[in-house]
Amino acid sequence: MIVRQFISWVRNASAGERAEATRSLARAWLISDLSDDDRTAAEGALLMLLDDPSPLVRQAMAEVFSRSTDAPAAIVQALAVDQPSVSLSILEHSPLLIDADLVDIVATGNEETQCAIARRISLPASVCAAIAEVGTASAALELIENPYAELAPFSWDRIVERHGHLAAIREAMLVLEGLPAATRYALVTKLSDTLAQFVVARNWLSADRAGRIAVEARDRSTVHIAARAGGADMEGLVRHLRATGHLTAGLILRTLLSGNLDLFHCALAELSGLPLARVSALLHDRGRASLNALLIKARLPESTFAAFQVAIDVGHEIGYADSDGAAARLRRRMVERVLTHCETDGRSAEPLLILLRRFATESAREEARLFCEELVAEDSIAPLHDNLIAA
Repeated sequence: MIVRQFISWVRNASAGERAEATRSLARAWLISDLSDDDRTAAEGALLMLLDDPSPLVRQAMAEVFSRSTDAPAAIVQALAVDQPSVSLSILEHSPLLIDADLVDIVATGNEETQCAIARRISLPASVCAAIAEVGTASAALELIENPYAELAPFSWDRIVERHGHLAAIREAMLVLEGLPAATRYALVTKLSDTLAQFVVARNWLSADRAGRIAVEARDRSTVHIAARAGGADMEGLVRHLRATGHLTAGLILRTLLSGNLDLFHCALAELSGLPLARVSALLHDRGRASLNALLIKARLPESTFAAFQVAIDVGHEIGYADSDGAAARLRRRMVERVLTHCETDGRSAEPLLILLRRFATESAREEARLFCEELVAEDSIAPLHDNLIAA
């Protein structure tokens, strides 16, 4: 009887009055002890109100039903595909929407609806993949910042591929602790390419010089990223480098001259097709024949063999990196020894000598920077020490 009166009254009420009455009826359906007949009648009235010309009415219904597991499924489904002002709360919170519903709405919805879905708690991998594949940049950013989203590695890579040129996306991803090394590298590549295109467009640098600087910056970043990777993460990075054509002799030589044996071994294992343990054994053999055979198997240029041999000999002599920071920086002593050998050998190709000279300049500047930082640190500690003594 009450529902019948409601239906008669609602036809002549204002939009605001209809919205408040709908809100009350929806709450009654959820929490009141209605008889079966009244519950059926109330659900029928609510279904009728889905056709109300005012979005305020449907929005009131969505706000009541958005977080409930007991809401009428048919009504929730209808509200989920309504206009954004109505559907957003349902899309962001309703536990009644299944993965297939969400994937379909991501594919057909606009930026607002995609963002609402990307903010959901316990967002499964399938829905994350849909947002990564077709979602807008704003939706991707919401997804990145959602700690409950289950992103598979390929979803991270797809976001980088589609939106990695945007600073907001890069910044949000790079601060994540668990980001795969390969994805972090892809972001750095996007950044270096974007900067290179920018300076060329401004006529600040030629395309060739900008490209060379971008490659050098990318290679430095690669070694920094690898210094904090290990195991499967390191292997994933090396596979990505090979797939993109970036696992070059120059990068591998930089890796060795930085003292990062893990990345060096993993790179040679990837290129040679030999097990990592076998590669490590061959490199520890210290024999020139074993190293040359391994480098030939990895299809590295023969002109670089002497540089690798000298670098390994110097590494055994002075020791390799003992920290992540050390494994990311070129070691000046190693670089200079290798450069001196190659310059006097007479058999080294000019491109290798040019590369080594750049490495030598870079390592000297890095060493000078660290030296100055240590001096500043000592100067700041000395007054503190004097004050403690005086006290």
